[in-house]
Amino acid sequence: MLNINKNTIKDVISLALPAVGEMFLYMTIWVLDTVMVGQYGGKIAVSTVGLSSQVLYTFVNVFISMGISIAITSLVARHYGAKKYDSAEEYAALGFFIGLIIALTITLNMFVFSRQILTFGGAENDIVSLGVVYMKIVSIGLFFNMIMNMFNGLLRGYGNTKTPLIASIIINVINLSLDYVLIFGYLGFPELGVKGAAFATAIAQTCGFIFITTYSIKNSKIKLRIKYIKHISIKKLKELLNLSIPSSMHEGAMEMSRLLCVFMIMHIGKTAFASNQITTTIEALSFMPGWGFCVAATTLVGHKIGEKNYEKAREYAYTCMVIGSIFMALCAILFLICPNFLIKLFIKSTEKEVISLGSRCLMVASVEQIPMGISMILGGALKGCGDTKTPFIVSLISSWVIRLPLIYYLIYILNLSVIYVWWITAIQWLFEGIVILILFRKKFKHIIITATNN
Repeated sequence: MLNINKNTIKDVISLALPAVGEMFLYMTIWVLDTVMVGQYGGKIAVSTVGLSSQVLYTFVNVFISMGISIAITSLVARHYGAKKYDSAEEYAALGFFIGLIIALTITLNMFVFSRQILTFGGAENDIVSLGVVYMKIVSIGLFFNMIMNMFNGLLRGYGNTKTPLIASIIINVINLSLDYVLIFGYLGFPELGVKGAAFATAIAQTCGFIFITTYSIKNSKIKLRIKYIKHISIKKLKELLNLSIPSSMHEGAMEMSRLLCVFMIMHIGKTAFASNQITTTIEALSFMPGWGFCVAATTLVGHKIGEKNYEKAREYAYTCMVIGSIFMALCAILFLICPNFLIKLFIKSTEKEVISLGSRCLMVASVEQIPMGISMILGGALKGCGDTKTPFIVSLISSWVIRLPLIYYLIYILNLSVIYVWWITAIQWLFEGIVILILFRKKFKHIIITATNN
């Protein structure tokens, strides 16, 4: 049995809560964007913003948020914990160099090929015409968002989760204020609808980038040094890629399968798609505690691995898992108690079919909350000790062997309701949670035995 003490809980909470707050604010933007455009234009507007956002943020999450940024956080955390500050700065600089190339590539492709992407996804003409405008505008702000994401990864690496929280507050205030006036045309501004939501997002993300870049240049404990880019260490570049590629592939296995599922659901019809998107948006709020404690696990485990204090690293990981799972359980209870109320926040009350279908999807989503938390948090702990391959392999199996084939069969062969998509997702997360827990225990048992023998 692990002895989890008050100081451990305090360390976890002090890192996790700002990260949860940051995630909450970013999710609030997405949620209220959906609410406002849903109230403005009904299920067509919801489907447009939902599909376009899903496409855009899939690529950002795969290559930057859960790829390069995670590698930067993990490497900075371990070398900062080992007091090797020069190495931490070198890894950070190399990460930014690669990340900038990726960010520019994603931005250009999203801007140029937005119509082809939405058409490939099976979107109908009215959604495509609105979605192209939305994607082109948001993609510009997205470039700055990706750079900010890498700065956030650097700051989290040495334990600073408060500054990214402040950046998210700035983005939130600007985005929601501009949403209000630009979507509906208040205070003398033009009524732009979906286009207004896109402008609000792009402007807010650019402002967040300016804040976090200014702070990092002036105040960060780990600085970006140009000399490390001028004289690239091939050995350290390989180590960075060895971490970021499996981490990207882990997120990619999950996000690309989710995106393909979204494309499949498009074929069921607008009602099913709108119900699914609203449920997905609400469930995104439950990601907050899982993601926040995942960040804490990555940072704290990375620090202790750097110090070679493996027992404490394991204790931090389990503490993050237990507290995070409690928060996830509270979200599950909320989904079960008031699904109708939650769905109605996102759509006009006249859309009764969407409300009914979405409520049933949300109740099913309650089943996956705790295993999702376990998978996310212990996956983050594994990344903190430099193992990004295990979460990737588990996610690959759960997404591409379990989820996608079953959804294809149910939707295209049996023509069943979108509710069954959520039951399959619940099975996927149950599988991931159980397998990650088993593999994590084996991993740390091996690490501790090896350290003891040496």
